[in-house]
Formats: sequence, structure tokens, C-alpha cells
Amino acid sequence: MSQTVRTRPEGSGQPLSEAYDTALLDLDGVVYAGGSAIAHAVESLGTARGGGMHLAYVTNNALRTPDTVAEHLTELGVPTEAGDVITSAQAVARLISEQVPAGARVLVIGGDGLRVALRERGLEPVESVDDDPVAVVQGYGGPELPWGRFAEACYAIGRGVPWFASNTDLTIPSARGIVPGNGAAVEVVRIATGAEPQVAGKPLTPMHRETILRTGAERPLVVGDRLDTDIEGAFNGEVDSLLVLTGVTDGAQLLAAPPRHRPTYVDADLRGLLTGQPEVVEAGDGFRCGGWTATAGSDQLELDGEGEVLDGLRALCAAAWTAAGAGSCGLDGGKALARLGL
Repeated sequence: MSQTVRTRPEGSGQPLSEAYDTALLDLDGVVYAGGSAIAHAVESLGTARGGGMHLAYVTNNALRTPDTVAEHLTELGVPTEAGDVITSAQAVARLISEQVPAGARVLVIGGDGLRVALRERGLEPVESVDDDPVAVVQGYGGPELPWGRFAEACYAIGRGVPWFASNTDLTIPSARGIVPGNGAAVEVVRIATGAEPQVAGKPLTPMHRETILRTGAERPLVVGDRLDTDIEGAFNGEVDSLLVLTGVTDGAQLLAAPPRHRPTYVDADLRGLLTGQPEVVEAGDGFRCGGWTATAGSDQLELDGEGEVLDGLRALCAAAWTAAGAGSCGLDGGKALARLGL
């Protein structure tokens, strides 16, 4: 995939699980929300794996270790080995190891995922600035992370210690709703210090590099629910992507997406891995997908027809993205989305 301006979702005559050798799956909002599997995820992943697709789980959440994530997935009904899990903790640990001496001490602001990843790279995690760390790394520490840990990071940064962050997702989905993510915690330290961290996670290239190194994927498909991490990460890595609407992205955000946030494919959930994708074609002044035709009016997007909801959304994406070109669509798509129930 070249980094050209995408103006419509693409079609696929093959099931995506056959067209790509490896699915690089986000977790939160794609496979599970909180501790529970998302509808259709377990069955869809099992079918894709049974058909020969390699499944790798790529998460910006640095709290849990690959072993813990694999155990959780297996309990949900998705058999997984630790080697199938790639975390932003692993990506940031590699980034740090390339800049500090072997065996160096690193101050950890976060959970066990960071500590395990640092040890894997031959670094020593420590808990206090008084341990003379040569770097400080910050990752999601869960809702119980003490406020004093942010102060510890500030003390280290104030002494000139380089600061690294696993990721900067401002929010994450939970079973009860959207909650602050590591990016919100990073902002606390940024405001207090005026410093800028080196970031490893999606959508940046250290995470993509870590994923390819660990999976050996040749025809990867990124599968995610976030435009600003999963889809932009695929764009930066020049690979195709599937957006599923089971997490944080809604229809309005998708229609307004700038080029780097426009997915190759759009589907409701992980069942989209098992099917081909319908083609969006030009139709007069607009675009048609299935039984729907979408056009861009002077101030709003218009939708006519009937049929599958996702076909209507795909047609609307083509109308919105074409009208926006290399920018973000400013047309009102509220009535059209309401007609689709989105």
C-alpha cells in the first residue's frame, strides 16, 4: 500500500483471512472490552486461525505481560501463546536499550509489563530516582497507580534523565465506558516538567518495527478500533488496515478522517475478517455500495437507498473522503448517519 490519499474503502473478492497472512490485532475495543470478549470475536478469530491465518495481538497497553495477556485470551476461548502478543512495553524497552548501556537502571512508572520487557532487553527496572536511573519509562499503570509515581518521574526528568513513554493513547475502552489512558498520565508529567518523551507505541514506527520483527509477517493486515493509533500506525507502516466499529471510533469520526486515519476496509466487528469486502463504485455525482448511494452536497452528505448498514457507511466514507481530499471533511453527515442508525 502506498501512502496516497485514500478516497474510498477498498473492496476484496477474497475473505480478508485468505488475502493476508497475518492479522495484527489490537486488543482493547477489538477482541475484548474490560475483561469480557466482544461479540463475535472468539468465533471469528477461531475460524480465521483454522483457515491458516496467523493471529498476532498488538497492544499499546503496557500494563500486562505477554504471558498474562495470552492467559486471558486463552480463558476467553482464543488459544494464544505469549509469543503471539506484542506490547508497547516491548517496543519501548527495545528503544531504550538502543540508547543506554547494557544492564543500565531504568525508573519504571507503570506496571509489570514494563518491568518484564526491560529485563528481556537486559535492563534493570528500579522504583526510585534515588537508584540513579539513566532513563525513566512511563506506561499505563492501571486505575490504582499512585499519584506519587508521577512525581517520581518528574524528579528524574528534572535531573536530566531522558524520558520514554510506551504510548500516548489519551483514552482506553472499558466494560463500563471510556476511561483515561496512558496518554492522559503522560500529559500530567509533561505539564509539570515541560519535557517531551520519546514514544514507542502505535502509531509510531518503533511499534511497527517491533511487530514485524516478532511476527515475521509478509502480508499483514492491521485490525483496530482507533483511527489515531491502529489506522495511523498502519498508514505509517504502509500496510493495509481493517477498522472495526466495536471500540472508540464512531461513524462521524470516520467520515471526518484525514488521509492518515482512513482505513483500507471498514466492518462492524471481527466477522469482517472472514468475508470479502464490497466494492464502492462511482455512481453519477456520488458513490454506491450495495443498495446505497451517497453524495456530497453543498453543506452536507446525502444518502439514498436501503440495505446493509455498513454498505451505507462505506458509500458515505467515499463521498466524504473524496470531498475532503487531503483534508478533513467538514460536511454535516448527521442526517445520513442517523438514517443508518449510527
